[in-house]
Amino acid sequence: MKISRIAAVGSAAGIAVLALSVPAFAHVSVQPEGKAAKGGYAVVDFKVPNERDNASTTELEVTIPADHPLASVMPQPVPGWKAEVTKSKPAKPLESHGKQITEVVTKVTWTAEDKGIQPGYFQKFPLSVGALPEDTDQLVFKAIQTYSNKEVVRWIEVPQKGQEEPDNPAPVLELTAAEGDAHGATGAKTGTDAESTAQHTAADTSADSGDGSDTTARVLGIAGIVVGAAGVAYGVLAGRRRDTGASA
Repeated sequence: MKISRIAAVGSAAGIAVLALSVPAFAHVSVQPEGKAAKGGYAVVDFKVPNERDNASTTELEVTIPADHPLASVMPQPVPGWKAEVTKSKPAKPLESHGKQITEVVTKVTWTAEDKGIQPGYFQKFPLSVGALPEDTDQLVFKAIQTYSNKEVVRWIEVPQKGQEEPDNPAPVLELTAAEGDAHGATGAKTGTDAESTAQHTAADTSADSGDGSDTTARVLGIAGIVVGAAGVAYGVLAGRRRDTGASA
């Protein structure tokens, strides 16, 4: 009886802890693919779980922080979803690669073309962003999630350090220390850079393979010579022994 009661209490406590911890993992969040270094470029994923049992998520709206506008924001195509980019003039002029930027992306909206995110599933929405600011440690992307039953959840509350997480926290992207040069040398590479790197890698691999083949051939050649010489010596020695035996 005591064991049964202990088991029941432990089970109830476990369920209570699980019930309290689930909401903390169910909100819209953002994470980089790799690192999000200051001054560089990165691909970030907005992870959107469906929190409802009787409705699907049909729209996600992400606002780009106005206090740290980004010169480049490009959505990656997501099957079954249509991406719409909203632009406006930045409050302060921006420059990128020596050019003045007169318009920046202020909002990206994904709308489901089919059923959207079904109950029990989640979806990732990637964005290529940069150059990331160097004067802050994080970027706050406020998001709005819309369900098929017209319910709207606003993930716009900014988490504060030292305080409990709000009920509807906004996605926060943590930035790491700058790496390489100010243009994000360690961040996402352009197609040309990636192609060049791939060509160099292939050439190095080919050269290494060629060197390995030459070395192997030399080793086998030398081994063949040694084995041949040993065979000749053995034959000569065996012949001498036969001759000596015949003479006796």
